[in-house]
Amino acid sequence: MQPKWEQLAGRLQAQIEDGTYPPGTSLPPMDDLVEAGEGARATVHQAYRALETAGYVVMIRKRGTVVRDRTQVAVPLSRYGQVLAPGGSHGPWETAAREQGLDGRMIATGAETAEAPTEVATALGLVPGSLAVRRSRSALLGDDVVQIQHAWYPPDIAEAAGLTSPGKIVGGVYGALAAAGFVPDEFDEVVTARLPSKGEAAQLSIGTVIPVLLVERVTRDGNGRVLELLQIIGSADRLKLVYDNLSLRGTAS
Repeated sequence: MQPKWEQLAGRLQAQIEDGTYPPGTSLPPMDDLVEAGEGARATVHQAYRALETAGYVVMIRKRGTVVRDRTQVAVPLSRYGQVLAPGGSHGPWETAAREQGLDGRMIATGAETAEAPTEVATALGLVPGSLAVRRSRSALLGDDVVQIQHAWYPPDIAEAAGLTSPGKIVGGVYGALAAAGFVPDEFDEVVTARLPSKGEAAQLSIGTVIPVLLVERVTRDGNGRVLELLQIIGSADRLKLVYDNLSLRGTAS
């Protein structure tokens, strides 16, 4: 027989999934469930912790136990080509979200010039120990952080494209690069997955059993010069990476 906390967690999970408790609403206060005969406070607390670990809820101080929004956003590869024209108002994340009726935003969280780690310098085609510009940002759906992004640039490219200041790049980085004469032409992308660290789980408001996707993208211009190294940590239950319209030319028959 299942422990009482597990039975309670199962019932609450079912109610979350059937919409009884929609995203953004709070589960009943623990004391209310204790009074309703659902078990001792320790039992209810363990049930809520299990739901948090599984990514169904997040415990927020002064708000209680709030149901997570697990709406997934598809990010097609083609979105990056659509934002190359300078002067646009939305980057690829915002464009993809809006086309699905979602409130997607990109928030810049910092920019600095620092010595590039060896693997970063190598990826950018720089001599180890060289300086590079690192920009950090968060991709949001509503108020939820869905991606943590860190992007690295050679200093001359960052300066020319206006990427050295910490503010948001209106229209996206690709548009800014193109406006400066560095037109993104091709990229390599590697996607892996793992369980999040405690810090990542807290920032993404996910449980510790939900994987994160790790995306590393190296973007080059038509001459093969590396323009950007982008590193993304994203909540796997909120993202769908769509690799659309890929050419099969050159593929062996």
